[in-house]
Amino acid sequence: MFTSSGPTLRELAVQALSSVERGYDLLAPKFDATPFRTPDRLLDPFVSAVRQLGPFRIGLDVCTGTGAGVGVLRRLCEERVVGVDFSSGMLDLARTAEGAAATEDTPRPEGAGRPPSPAVDWVRADARALPFGPGFDLAVSFGAFGHFLPRERPALFAGIHRALRPGGILAFPLPAPPPVGSGPYWALWGFDTAMRVRNLVWRPPFVMYYRTFPLGPVRADLTRAGFSVELMPMEELGRRPDGGPNCRLVVARRAL
Repeated sequence: MFTSSGPTLRELAVQALSSVERGYDLLAPKFDATPFRTPDRLLDPFVSAVRQLGPFRIGLDVCTGTGAGVGVLRRLCEERVVGVDFSSGMLDLARTAEGAAATEDTPRPEGAGRPPSPAVDWVRADARALPFGPGFDLAVSFGAFGHFLPRERPALFAGIHRALRPGGILAFPLPAPPPVGSGPYWALWGFDTAMRVRNLVWRPPFVMYYRTFPLGPVRADLTRAGFSVELMPMEELGRRPDGGPNCRLVVARRAL
């Protein structure tokens, strides 16, 4: 799972015994060499699916980490992209990576080729108290929802709702849960159990669970926050043996 350039077992242990914020500050330099980074095999189909819902001018990446979601929004938005996270270490890495990506965008004559990339801003803030008014057309988030306990989801979704313009969209991928009794099922169950035990006996807590974001309750929380919710199968990622999609695109739209 981890490459030689990724974190050592000791580094992971130190991170796991820290707070969420401090843990990600420590992990930031090697985060992109871990399996925790959302892979391009998921990001590319996401771009293809969401592009059909546009166009979009201004985008927000919630819990941006090292900026994978900002990279997605740079491909979808025309004017401006904002990445928000509460780990300064992750934001520093994201800012550096984005600067390198921006230098790869060679100038083009007016009216020729694809349009220039949007401006990018980085904001350090808690996603449960987003400091934005209704200025965004599209909000996204990848791999971060396990950091929010079920009781925290209403504040998270309410803040995103406030940040979107009327008609704006929150979009995120939601992989199907592994079949009960399968290897991945027991791996996720074991991880969540270990984290619950850790948080009972150690402070500060490190909130990260893989089985606390089920579709039914999440959809209900989005609806209560004022969104209308649509589910779209991400066909590029295939289907399960029972015919269901391996991953759904959740599209939550703020009313006009």
